[in-house]
Amino acid sequence: MQCNMLSRLSATVKPAACLSRSQSLSAQISSALAQRFYSATHEADVVVIGSGPGGYVAAIKAAQLGMKTVCVEKDNSLGGTCLNVGCIPSKALLNNSHYYHMAHSGDLTSRGIVVSNVTLNLDALMQQKKNAVSALTGGIGMLFKSNKVTLVKGHGKITGANEVTALQPDGKSEVIKTKNILIATGSEVTPFPGIEIDEKTIVSSTGALSLEKVPKKLVLIGAGVIGLELGSVWGRLGAEVTAVEFLNSIGGIGIDGEISKTFQKILAKQDMKFKLGTKVTGAKKEGNIIKVAVENVKDPSKKEELEADVLLVCVGRRPYTINLGLEEMGIEKDEKGRIPVNSRFQTVIPNIFAIGDCIHGPMLAHKAEDEGIVCMEGISGGPVHIDYNCVPSVIYTHPEVAWVGRSEEDLKNDGVAYKIGKFPFAANSRAKTNNETDGFVKVLADKVTDKILGVHMIGPVAGELINEAALAMEYGASAEDVARVCHAHPTCSEALREAHVAAAFGRAINFG
Repeated sequence: MQCNMLSRLSATVKPAACLSRSQSLSAQISSALAQRFYSATHEADVVVIGSGPGGYVAAIKAAQLGMKTVCVEKDNSLGGTCLNVGCIPSKALLNNSHYYHMAHSGDLTSRGIVVSNVTLNLDALMQQKKNAVSALTGGIGMLFKSNKVTLVKGHGKITGANEVTALQPDGKSEVIKTKNILIATGSEVTPFPGIEIDEKTIVSSTGALSLEKVPKKLVLIGAGVIGLELGSVWGRLGAEVTAVEFLNSIGGIGIDGEISKTFQKILAKQDMKFKLGTKVTGAKKEGNIIKVAVENVKDPSKKEELEADVLLVCVGRRPYTINLGLEEMGIEKDEKGRIPVNSRFQTVIPNIFAIGDCIHGPMLAHKAEDEGIVCMEGISGGPVHIDYNCVPSVIYTHPEVAWVGRSEEDLKNDGVAYKIGKFPFAANSRAKTNNETDGFVKVLADKVTDKILGVHMIGPVAGELINEAALAMEYGASAEDVARVCHAHPTCSEALREAHVAAAFGRAINFG
């Protein structure tokens, strides 16, 4: 790489009269290199490009393992999409909008808590979200300092097998020489062809987190995780929400079919409308109204025009790999723009690694975190292993939806003999006392060995309960193993146990 650079530089310099040709050329090349690679040069064991959940966790782990670690971040704030415009701010809005909905809808009144003149202070709601984001992103900086991780600001670009250049907005740059490089650049919003996002009225998930007022009518393009979560926020605050989904089910990839159908029914009771098997063909603004053209996927002659004052485009995310130097290094991307890696997260260049949203697998913050940790352990000589079947997924609506492992559709498609155990939250004592009885737990176990193959649930605190299932599966538990573990009473976790009882023994204790 350096030889190529010297060749390009030598082609543009001219010898000075007071120096020999070779001396002049050498001096001018040195001067040009100094201008190009501004500032000090670090020597590092590993450079991590990106400070999102995968990147910052990997950097801290590397430092804890004794590596001299540098993290390069292009944005002013640490934490990547997740902490700044993703997981964290959306959960703040989901939580607080639920409180507002409970007070405004009369749910609190039914519980004996009478309130009146309930109003929404959207500015305060947004400020609490900002406070949460600020506290957590600032916390990463403190963790970097306490773990002796060096932070370099700038757009990280790989300029050699052992070199990363941090490109800064003012044109200056900083070179870091390193033994290893980790790409943890995450993902970005997938654009919708023909629809231009202005983040005001036609928004991505980023704009939907910071609307200045509650829309009267909100149309979602996509009924996956992001669309349903943000649709829930604004629906609770008063918007009329319609989700347009190309598929015939909601919840995105991986969700169990039975759970998805129940989920749709519950959201419909919350006044969310759905147009499934429908695709958006275009959108245009007419004054303050956005007109969204849609048509039936199977029968394009069935066309319709929806009106909204806010259109949320949420058709997924794509790997962020812009100007990383991949092409120059000979690192090719796959058909989805992902960076191919082996089981140790190595690219075709052995000391350049990649994790998180820019490689294969679900785009989940916790998946990226685990990859960052085991990748660094691998670099330091340890074993590298992740069982992706044990990575849980959660949709943070109300009720929550969560799953880990195989869905019933997966098992049917693969011809796996299985048995099912189910338990409704309506029969769970804690759920009944909390008046949160929608949903159920579903356990799929091997018909012969009783090994847990998948756990799916919709109901209260599902996002917390699913981690017990993930732990059980990680250790190869059977349905009977969980069924025989004593669970505190009264708790929602008893529903999880009862579903395992039903799977292991054919019938639950407290239902049926």
